[in-house]
Amino acid sequence: MNHSPELLSFVKNLPHLPGVYRMLDDKGSILYVGKARDLNNRVKSYFQNKGHSPRIELMIKQIKKIETTVTRNEVEALVLENNLIKSLHPKYNILFRDDKSYPFIKISHHPYPQISYFRGNPQKPHQYFGPYPNSQYIRESIHIIQKIFKLRTCENTTFTNRSRPCLLYQIQRCSGPCTNEISQEDYQQSVDQTVMFLNGKTDTLIQALTNKMNLASQNLEFENAAKYRDQILSLNQTQNNQFINSQQNHDLDLDILACISIQNFICIQWISIRNGQYVGDKSFVLDHSKFTDEPMENYTENFLAQHYLGKEKPDHIITNFPVSDIMQNALNQENHKKIQFSQNVIGERKKWLTMAEGNARLAIKQKQITASNQKNRVDSLKELLNLEKLNRIECFDISHTFGEATIASCVVYQDYAMQPSQYRRYNIKANTQGDDYLAMYEALTRRYQHNYTEEGQKIAPDLVLIDGGKGQISTALKVWDELKLNIPLVGVAKGPERKAGMEELIIPETNQVIHLNPDNPALHLIQTVRDEAHRFAITGHRNKRDKNRKKSKLDEIPLIGAKRKKHF
Repeated sequence: MNHSPELLSFVKNLPHLPGVYRMLDDKGSILYVGKARDLNNRVKSYFQNKGHSPRIELMIKQIKKIETTVTRNEVEALVLENNLIKSLHPKYNILFRDDKSYPFIKISHHPYPQISYFRGNPQKPHQYFGPYPNSQYIRESIHIIQKIFKLRTCENTTFTNRSRPCLLYQIQRCSGPCTNEISQEDYQQSVDQTVMFLNGKTDTLIQALTNKMNLASQNLEFENAAKYRDQILSLNQTQNNQFINSQQNHDLDLDILACISIQNFICIQWISIRNGQYVGDKSFVLDHSKFTDEPMENYTENFLAQHYLGKEKPDHIITNFPVSDIMQNALNQENHKKIQFSQNVIGERKKWLTMAEGNARLAIKQKQITASNQKNRVDSLKELLNLEKLNRIECFDISHTFGEATIASCVVYQDYAMQPSQYRRYNIKANTQGDDYLAMYEALTRRYQHNYTEEGQKIAPDLVLIDGGKGQISTALKVWDELKLNIPLVGVAKGPERKAGMEELIIPETNQVIHLNPDNPALHLIQTVRDEAHRFAITGHRNKRDKNRKKSKLDEIPLIGAKRKKHF
């Protein structure tokens, strides 16, 4: 491989110290981030050893520069590597794309706190409970809290400006603090009970409510006693539904992780148990056909780093794979107390681990079915259009309201899946006056007039779909002629009755208009991509239109600010 003498000299003189290295290409884009116990030995191995996998060989050919950061030990290198992978998204690293901020239940810091669904970085002085594997458990919990404790869910602006209770008060899902239907002291008591419930102290809460019910009954306050009785019944029912069949540790706080590999797919199944309650699970499925050279421990270590470092951690993690001492040390250094790691478990914990493994196999099976269906659709469309290659499809659509806020969308289908990170919207600059052809002309020209690149590599679609009829296709052909493009085009017209399954496919190369059967796999693929382009365009259009309509002519006049505008 032809690498510059400067690069090879840099590699040769790297220190024999732990740290992190970053591989960069000629445009400065990050190719790979790795950690090393010995930077010199690890980085040098890329240039001295032979027999690398095709993926690594391709990466090495692109290396033009290497950056390193020395750390005090291997644990620090692991943490830094994880932070860089999350922020830079290197092309050749193993990335669990589902790794995003997990949702919390939030109780706001307010005289009358609001309970809400929250996703993001927790901020003081609010209270947060979670994180949870999915949003469904949170929405169900908030629904239960509304029913039992009647906390408000409205925003502060709504709460401040209410003159009478809302519908939630009428259906007994809110205690009406906005109009003083409940005292602040009683409302705070409901908040405290909610916190106990979310912290898993349901038994303690039920006992406290039972004492209040008995006391109210003795004082002949039967309405209050009935209220406490109803809360106790609801809590008992909720507790019976949520607890895993466990005979021990109702304050249990643990995660179960199972890693399963079948053919070209790896799945890590995460089951979360908080305070003895099952709060959800999530499947992380990765197609490792491009990473066949990676040992299994690299997947599990990357998952643990991306999933736990810098985030909330349980007290106990059960896995069906070994966790390295370095990873354990890194996680424990961030935690308030030592995490217990277990692999060989027995009894009911063995049943939980077996359940996780079964769910992982099921997730892989579902992924295989989906991948097979997508491949069948692509092969069908490839055969229909007589294309040698069909991996990347780009589709365009135009959206506007009588010419207002015109937006063009371009969505990308590649590697048998939609690629949202590569979607693009184009604000149409020309005054098209509702002319879809002129808007399409501008969008296509802006898209293809330059050597369009993604991650530093020149790419071109194997097929371009245009949502529209012969007029839109004629416009596309004009752009193709001006830019000297040779990319297959297909127009997707609504058909005579504008019904799904009645689409007309306009193929300019053969001057054909094709009607496919509604159950044709090729048509299903076209419909999927076309509908996504339409959704992406109309969402952008509505956002732009709403933004424009919030503007005022007064904004264009100097010295008129927000306060003065209110007087006009």
